[in-house]
Amino acid sequence: MSRQLPPHDLNPPNMKMIDDDEDSNGSYETDEDEDEEIPWIMWFCSLKGNEFFCEVDEEFIQDEFNLTGLSSMVPFYDNAIDMILDLESPGEEDLTEEQQHMVESAAETLYGLIHARFITTHRGLKLMEDKYRQYHFGRCPRVFCGGQAILPVGQSDVVRESSVKVFCPKCEDVYYPRSSRHKALDGAFWGTTFPHLLLLQMQENHPVIPRSRQTYVPRIFGFRVRRREEPAAATTTSPTAGGPSPVTAAGASASTPSNNNNAASPSKRRDDAPAAASTQQQQPPPRNNASNNTSNNSNTMLNNFVGGASPTANGSGSNRPQSAFH
Repeated sequence: MSRQLPPHDLNPPNMKMIDDDEDSNGSYETDEDEDEEIPWIMWFCSLKGNEFFCEVDEEFIQDEFNLTGLSSMVPFYDNAIDMILDLESPGEEDLTEEQQHMVESAAETLYGLIHARFITTHRGLKLMEDKYRQYHFGRCPRVFCGGQAILPVGQSDVVRESSVKVFCPKCEDVYYPRSSRHKALDGAFWGTTFPHLLLLQMQENHPVIPRSRQTYVPRIFGFRVRRREEPAAATTTSPTAGGPSPVTAAGASASTPSNNNNAASPSKRRDDAPAAASTQQQQPPPRNNASNNTSNNSNTMLNNFVGGASPTANGSGSNRPQSAFH
């Protein structure tokens, strides 16, 4: 497969200027052949849409311990490893064109799985942190996060289950990437661990990113819009196990079953309320004993002065005065 420098790299380091004596047009030439292939890893990471990848060290790939379990997950595993490391595969010329395309696809998948393991190492975290601080992964689309830098994250560590998402450390939520090219990438190439492990490591040397608590409040002509999940009649207390019954806006308590036989139902309490009120109104106010005794003594003296008091069956005088003109 032919691999050349990306279009933005127009001035390779081995380019020199020819003196005017050698070429009057001042043209450029290179010491090496223009069609020389660059390393596969550099070429793959320079493709548009692969900005989320970092260049995995070849020493990491050459260590078989780091690739444990990947041989059963990728077809044409040996050919794919050789392609990533720019090695000649035995029998490569015997592959058909269709098989060659399958090897190229397998190499991309295998590199993505290796990449997911590499970025959790100290070296990989350092490379990804540099890209994170330069906003290579983009900014959070949420307004209240104020353009916070984001990190790629996978919702699964299994291939072909979900595409890559971006995680914002400020609002702690995930979003779809802005570019359609990034939406086609497999989330397993970054995994579910990477962004949180990187932020945990960064906290040791950098201040913690404060979480955004501000939320948007919908309003119509300045008035807050009631959310749909809120009931139409607001209750003061929510019913809970063993808790008080909800009280509606009218102030009436909802009836609940009770094991207490003396407890009256709400309807009975409402019927007894007027009767109790009328009874309280009919009761006379309490009397003062001292004033009552004084009044009785005065009536007795008056009766004795006018004409005396008629005896009663119990031997006490009547309080009714006897008029002398009757």
